[in-house]
Amino acid sequence: MLHINKIREDKENYIALLKIKNMDATDLFNTVIAKDDARKATQQSADELLAKGNQLAKQIGELYKNGKADEANALKDDSVSIKEQSKALQTKQIELEQEIQDILVQIPNIPHSTVPTGKSDANNITIKEAGVIPTLIEGAKPHWELTSEYSLIDFELGNKITGAGFPVYTNKGAKLQRALIAYFLDKNIDAGYTEYLPPHLVNEESGFGTGQLPDKEGQMYHVTDDNLYLIPTAEVPVTNFFRDVIVKEFPIKCTAYTPCFRREAGSYGKEVRGLNRLHQFDKVEIVQIQHPEKSYKTLDVMVNHVASILDELELPYRILKLCGGDLSFTSALTFDFEVYSAGQERWLEVSSVSNFESYQANRLKLRYKDENGKTQLCHTLNGSALALPRVYAALIENNQTVEGIKIPKALQSYTGFDIIE
Repeated sequence: MLHINKIREDKENYIALLKIKNMDATDLFNTVIAKDDARKATQQSADELLAKGNQLAKQIGELYKNGKADEANALKDDSVSIKEQSKALQTKQIELEQEIQDILVQIPNIPHSTVPTGKSDANNITIKEAGVIPTLIEGAKPHWELTSEYSLIDFELGNKITGAGFPVYTNKGAKLQRALIAYFLDKNIDAGYTEYLPPHLVNEESGFGTGQLPDKEGQMYHVTDDNLYLIPTAEVPVTNFFRDVIVKEFPIKCTAYTPCFRREAGSYGKEVRGLNRLHQFDKVEIVQIQHPEKSYKTLDVMVNHVASILDELELPYRILKLCGGDLSFTSALTFDFEVYSAGQERWLEVSSVSNFESYQANRLKLRYKDENGKTQLCHTLNGSALALPRVYAALIENNQTVEGIKIPKALQSYTGFDIIE
């Protein structure tokens, strides 16, 4: 969430930058500033009335003390009137603060000045391609056929017990999934991240803190009786560890494996077949809390870290700098990773690495004290390292041979086998 004082200080620049996200925020900014002016005027009136009330109370006390009860009683009506006016001003101030809050949550994060303009993924910029796209055997298959042929995933069983988008991993398919989770966690821990295993449901305050609420409530599963939400990513609980915290030392580096739950309403067709889009999937996340002066250097380090994992898995991939139209509501700058799926002959997104600057921190009241002892907002960053379904899909498609599905060397110590026959 943007800070009202920052909007005042840099309004025209913010308006220009938000146009990169295809939004004209002029009216919203003007409205929220006008309401903040009204809030300040109301606060000033309330303060003046409070001072007047205190002075009157002191005067009434002196009159009673000096035996002038009649004069004191005559002033009581004024005192009652001041109290009523004060109560009305307090009510107005609360209403204005809520109206300001309601407007601020409608405004997305300001994009970084380097974000490309554009409204669709066609405007994203490829900044790196790595790896070799494999030449597959004759009769090569997409993963949804391979998983059935090799008894790795039972989509029909998942559909039977829950519904579409909830697969059941079996036999070596389950072990491969577990191996990927352990491998990703170990790589993150080796890079200095502390492992956590957070809850898989969060309260409304947590959803608001990282920006899922009120923007994405339609995409989240909601346990209405308890007003809890199934997490769409470990980013939500992990970043909320630090809600209302004053950070003493930077950086804070966290990693967590969790299942993730997304409704993905309205997703149909070949491009979401098999593992391409699920309602429940596994993901390993990395989160950093960083000093504002170091957050963009940290973003580069996080991008390089994710790239190093894909290099070890021998998966061809590309890194995209997202344009304004593809940038999330809360992100200032995002790099997406896509791996090449040879069985489907297309690129599949497997990770987003983002800098949110102070947008989440303002919602979370996540702060630090600068060298002058003044409280400032931290920067938050996160990335998938990595989301499993499409990595899994590309891995088995790209490594299918006449003998079976070969396992990359980096994973063999985790799976305990080098081929799925």
